[in-house]
Amino acid sequence: MNSNEVIWRVAGGSGDGIDSTSQNFAKALMRSGLHVFTHRHYPSRIRGGHTYVEIRASDDPVRSRGDGYNFLLALGDSFARNTQEGAYYGNEEIKPLSENLDELREGGVILYDQGLIDVDEIPDFEERVEENNWHVYPMDLRDLARDHGREVMRNTAGVGATARMLGMDLAPIEKLMEDAMPTDIFEPNLTILREAADIAEAEFSFDHDVAVPEGSHDEEQVLVSGSDTVAFASIDEGCRFIAGYPMTPWTEVFTIMSQYLPDLGGISEQVEDEIAAAALAIGASHAGVKAMSGSSGGGFSLMSEPLGLAEMSETPIVLIEAMRAGPATGMPTKPEQADLEHVLYTSQGDSTRVVFAPGSVAEAYDQTRKAFQIAYEYQLPAIVIIDQKLSGENVNVPGSFFDREPNSDLGSVATEEELADLPHDDHGKYKRFQYDPEKGVSPRSIPGQEGGRYLVTGNEHNEFGHIDEDPDNRIIQVDRRMGKLETIREELNDADGSHQTAYGPEDAEYGIVSWGSQQGAVEEAVDVLLDRGYDVKAINVSDLAPYPVAEVEAFLESVDLALVVEMNASAQFRGLTQRELGAFGDRLASLLKYDGNPFEPHEIVEGFELEIVDDEAGTPQANTRILSAAGD
Repeated sequence: MNSNEVIWRVAGGSGDGIDSTSQNFAKALMRSGLHVFTHRHYPSRIRGGHTYVEIRASDDPVRSRGDGYNFLLALGDSFARNTQEGAYYGNEEIKPLSENLDELREGGVILYDQGLIDVDEIPDFEERVEENNWHVYPMDLRDLARDHGREVMRNTAGVGATARMLGMDLAPIEKLMEDAMPTDIFEPNLTILREAADIAEAEFSFDHDVAVPEGSHDEEQVLVSGSDTVAFASIDEGCRFIAGYPMTPWTEVFTIMSQYLPDLGGISEQVEDEIAAAALAIGASHAGVKAMSGSSGGGFSLMSEPLGLAEMSETPIVLIEAMRAGPATGMPTKPEQADLEHVLYTSQGDSTRVVFAPGSVAEAYDQTRKAFQIAYEYQLPAIVIIDQKLSGENVNVPGSFFDREPNSDLGSVATEEELADLPHDDHGKYKRFQYDPEKGVSPRSIPGQEGGRYLVTGNEHNEFGHIDEDPDNRIIQVDRRMGKLETIREELNDADGSHQTAYGPEDAEYGIVSWGSQQGAVEEAVDVLLDRGYDVKAINVSDLAPYPVAEVEAFLESVDLALVVEMNASAQFRGLTQRELGAFGDRLASLLKYDGNPFEPHEIVEGFELEIVDDEAGTPQANTRILSAAGD
């Protein structure tokens, strides 16, 4: 943790408004000139159950959740199932305090709602406070809120007291409230915000050293999540049709798209299941609209058959796979990176798909736009993998980042003038699936175009789309479709910027390899390791198919050993890397985490020191696991 930062955790019960409260506070901190990063933890329940959001705020850019945190606002769980002693789930009312103590830093601050939480019910609380030099401030936030009419306003009271304890100006918070609330709600909330701040100042002597740092931005910032940037990128690339079925955490992308598309002349369809969702999106694309669908792991399983249809019929489509812990229902609201092999290999046969796994909210925007461009130019499905971590975390990004030209180009679609010059049979049927077009891409036509009539089927077919099982035809068509991936890889290699993000000194002796959402935590770990004198660098891989062989091979050849960091139990990305490269098994060790929480930088630092530097120094923390390099 940097000394010049605050990491504020607000904890309560699902349904207590923790998410909205934290988002507003994060925006206020951002508008105060700070860089912010949020981490969200919540149960798979509609109401009740311990939930929290962390906001990390610093005058320097932040790329990850921090190592622990230093300020806890514990609101209690007003929807607790059972507060009786001996209840199966324990006393849920106090869990927003009792279950958040292990990660609170020494010297940290605890502000709790004594209207809901009785600290006498928390074993050894006073002893732990003394041992860790925590600064504890009890306030009856619930009673204060009730005095102003609504118990839910205890969140506002907690924010007001927090701001005063951290030395933060209330003005940015008040402005946000005024913009977001109607007058009849704003006035009592403003009163309680100020009153709680005044009570905190009057009743307590603040002897802690946790404070909001001062900062400024060179340009206007926006606070966005990975779900936001995936949706905005899709809209900017001209997507005007989405079909889906709700499933956490994919639902956030679907919801955002559904809010915006009607005003843009687009269509959003919530259908009966994920098979129908993917099939409708394929139909819309076939009809000439940029289309997308998606789901999380369980729902994406149902999309296997339509996914294969898109590959065989060469119909462009973009799918989002928002990973969560599985298999089956698994842990619906917890992050994991265990769907990699599922996304790469689902649906039978030799696949022709592109798969990207962005490592940040900014990359999610760039790579989603690229997914649409490749899908529609090369006529195949492109899949963007995110996870519950990336989809839900909020990060400040310069507003100018999104100043891009929109793109409604449908890719390799022939005009009617072009169709007139392309080959047809004697009956006027267009030779849609030509054997030897440039880049393996035979221009497609849109239904209704003159001269564009052809057959489309999920069976193997000849150039006109007729079912054809002739061995020679089969080989030609498979080779043509598979050959697109080589061309796509060449295009990605020749692009202005690589999707693989390198970090650290180029000539470092050791490496850390990650994919997807672990990028920020790895980079912060590299900073710590460099400060400790270790010679280390990192690469985060986003192109999963076609795999960036040259870039990863060059990285691994340049280091003696590399630690592969991923959130699954079976080292799926390490396995993919060794399969694609056919080498480096003796240079790759794995640091794995699959407890439902993303990596913190210190866990990666510890794993590196234990496995790469001194593999006899001990074992990692209980929530991570190391798989050593082959032959060790």
